Amino acid sequence: MDAVAVLADPTRRALHAHVRAAREPVTREQAAAAVGISRKLAAFHLDKLVAAGLLVAEPHRGPGRTVGRAPKVYRPSPGVLQVAVPHRDYRLLSSMLMEAIVSETSKEPADLAMVRVAGERGSALGREFRSRARAGRLGAERTMTLLDAALRRTGYEPYRTPDGCLRLGNCPFHELAREPTQTVCALNHAYLTGVVEGMRSTAVDAVLAPRAGDCCVEFRARG
Repeated sequence: MDAVAVLADPTRRALHAHVRAAREPVTREQAAAAVGISRKLAAFHLDKLVAAGLLVAEPHRGPGRTVGRAPKVYRPSPGVLQVAVPHRDYRLLSSMLMEAIVSETSKEPADLAMVRVAGERGSALGREFRSRARAGRLGAERTMTLLDAALRRTGYEPYRTPDGCLRLGNCPFHELAREPTQTVCALNHAYLTGVVEGMRSTAVDAVLAPRAGDCCVEFRARG
């Protein structure tokens, strides 16, 4: 969000676009001339873009160097900037699908391979949070607390209901879950079931319970 705010300034946006389009490192003088501002002002805005992680600055090592301290040149950051409100994580879903395609065998249909991989990914997340908490035997309430922390980090927006369930106010795969809904919800259910299993909790179940506006899964205390 901070990086997006930096790009809200039209001069910085123009400088960022110029550096990305240049296909080679850009000096302050080149950037200034491209957008019609002074070198000093260009340096100020370019360094703001570097601080936000949108550009990378490095010493100029090419031809035309002046004597003394090497001037800075700028190139695009290799990172990817994405903003989605509410949270969306299609990379997680696509990586699970790709892993399933690569790992499936003739004895395992594609749909079962996808469910297996989703469960393994969820289990890894569950183990991570159980280890962090140094948890012993997990009852329902402690499991719900750990699930809240794990799934809040991954964008599910968990909340407790009056009857003690943990529902998820956001589906990170929302657009893809519209169609084919059954396939995406099955993967999501396997992933969230895996989180509980990774925590080694037998006190809570991940249950398919679609509700308008929420994720298709909710967590219920057993019994």
